[in-house]
Amino acid sequence: MKHTKFAVVVMLVALSGLAVAQLIGSSTRIVSQVPFDFTVANKTVPAGQYVVQAATMDGKTLMISNAGAKVGLMSPAFPTEEKRGAAHYALVFDHYGDRYFLSGIRLEGSKTFYKLPESKVEAELRAQNVTSPEEVLVAAQR
Repeated sequence: MKHTKFAVVVMLVALSGLAVAQLIGSSTRIVSQVPFDFTVANKTVPAGQYVVQAATMDGKTLMISNAGAKVGLMSPAFPTEEKRGAAHYALVFDHYGDRYFLSGIRLEGSKTFYKLPESKVEAELRAQNVTSPEEVLVAAQR
């Protein structure tokens, strides 16, 4: 009985270690220089170099960070399928006048588009019938 409990503990520790190694090894991390302030997850953040990566193994939560500006936040992401694969890594922004909202992420060679939820401010702009947003792509590197 004693050995069985020990074996179960060892197995659980080993499996959790493998899961972490898989997440780190397969995690896509993109880096982008964003030249304007923008809103994501209902928070406005300053221009600068941002790193975006999966925060969960299923890729449905993203970590968006800027070490220089001390910004680190999480946002849900909803994978959707596009007809064509993306030609480049890119952060996708909706642009209304002088305001930018991070709306999604494209990964080079992938048909999966990661859609981020609309912020409260963007929803208000949409409700006020402000002109349709212009889509702005900011190139990113892996």
